Parts: sequence; C-alpha cells; structure tokens
Amino acid sequence: MPLPEIPLGPGASRIESINAGVRTMPTEYAQDRIGAGELPPPSALLRAFREPVESNRRKHRVLAAARELVECHERRQHALQAAHDPTASSGRVAACSQLVEDIDGHRAKLVGSIDDWVAANVVHRTGASLHTETLGAVIDRMAAKWIAAQQVLDVEPQQNGEVHRQWSKLAELADGYRDLIIDVTEHRRRLPVW
Repeated sequence: MPLPEIPLGPGASRIESINAGVRTMPTEYAQDRIGAGELPPPSALLRAFREPVESNRRKHRVLAAARELVECHERRQHALQAAHDPTASSGRVAACSQLVEDIDGHRAKLVGSIDDWVAANVVHRTGASLHTETLGAVIDRMAAKWIAAQQVLDVEPQQNGEVHRQWSKLAELADGYRDLIIDVTEHRRRLPVW
C-alpha cells in the first residue's frame, strides 16, 4: 500500500512506498560523507533513525546517538504498552515503570552527548538569537515522532488519515531541524549549551 507523499523541503527525500512489507524511504546517500565536525543534514538524521550505523561507515557521534535515541523510544513504547495491558500484574506494571525510568535516564545521557558535541564543534556568533532547545532535545523529539510514525504503520496501516498525520508531523520536525542547522551554520541562531 503506497504511503502518502509528504514533502520534506527542497532537496529532501519523500516517503515512497511499502514494498513487500519493507518500509522504504530514499535518502540522499551523498550526505554520508559529512565530516565529523559538521551538523548532519535531515536526510542523514532520518537515515540514522531508519538504519543501524554500519561498522564500515564512518560514524558521526550525533548520528550514532540519534540511532540509539530511536532504539530507546522503541523500547520505551513497548514498555508502556506492556504496562497498560489490562492483564498486566502490579509486578509487571512496576517492572515496566522502572524500565521506562531507566530508558529515560539513558536518553538524557544521549541528549547530553549530542549537546557536548555541539559545545565542542559548533562555533556560535555572539549576539545570534538563542534557540529554545538544545540540539539533543530536538533530535530526541524527532526520534520519538519517528517511532510514533512507524507504530501507526504497524498498528493502523488502513487509517490513512492517522498515517498521514504522523508522517506530516515528522516532516514538519525535519523541516524545522533543517532550518535550525542552516541558521546555526550561517550564524543567525545559536544552540544552547549547558
């Protein structure tokens, strides 16, 4: 069943189809050559969400953390679903609650890792407008939305309205991310570093 076409901005990729049960999202593979000190473009970030970092590709610290954030959100979603199962015992609910807490702690470390990378690698112009969120927080939100969009494909593929809504929200976040990194690299905006 083809997915709705969702624009991600100029030069960005689009959702094309589900072929033989495998979700495909073409991305700009030329962006694999981003330097270790450069902000990854949205296409590289979305690819990191979709695919595990291959050992034969040069790892970008932000992309590796982004992939781990997706895995955290996926595990978190499964734990929440298990805790909300009507047949779950109180022990199971407590175990799921502890797991969610542990996952959130790991997410905070990954967000911090991304923010540390920004502090060490991104030059900010004094007087540039300060963004309200750190880059790690932005990527964490995108990872959460990626999992929500994937889940609606798995659970409710026939509800095109909900599929379109979730993927549109992800596209909006990707556009916002793209605009943010452009503004940062052109010194119009700076990212908070704590």
